[in-house]
Amino acid sequence: MSALTEGAAAPNFELQGASGPVKLADFAGKPLVVYFYPKDDTSGCTKEAQEFTALAAEFAKAGVALLGVSKDSLASHAKFTAKYDLAVPLASDPEGAMIEAYGSWVEKNMYGRKYMGIERSTFLIGADGKLARIWRKVRVPGHAAEVLKAAQSL
Repeated sequence: MSALTEGAAAPNFELQGASGPVKLADFAGKPLVVYFYPKDDTSGCTKEAQEFTALAAEFAKAGVALLGVSKDSLASHAKFTAKYDLAVPLASDPEGAMIEAYGSWVEKNMYGRKYMGIERSTFLIGADGKLARIWRKVRVPGHAAEVLKAAQSL
């Protein structure tokens, strides 16, 4: 698989969200932020979702849609959303097809143990369906604000 680059067409996707299917085509003509995260209700993922939720109104004001994606089930997403009152729609990619298409399924290394997992990464897709910005190996503090600033400049 070749690495995605800014300016390339965003890979197509169709996932299940809380209110039914979620497809890239649903966002045609509108900018979209897709962020991939490892697991519902873990410290870093919770903080990231809370930061995007805190800025959700600002993203909406800028006309930018948000979507969080992990391999967790819809039931897990529902519990996660309710527990933290999240305002960001979450979609489930249990097979990891979208995660792989975006190059976010990577080899990780923790305490000398190598395993495959989701790299915390964010993609800003322009209204034209092209990747406007890509963030890999995301550090959570301040990330949502950085993404908002980039989205507002589209």
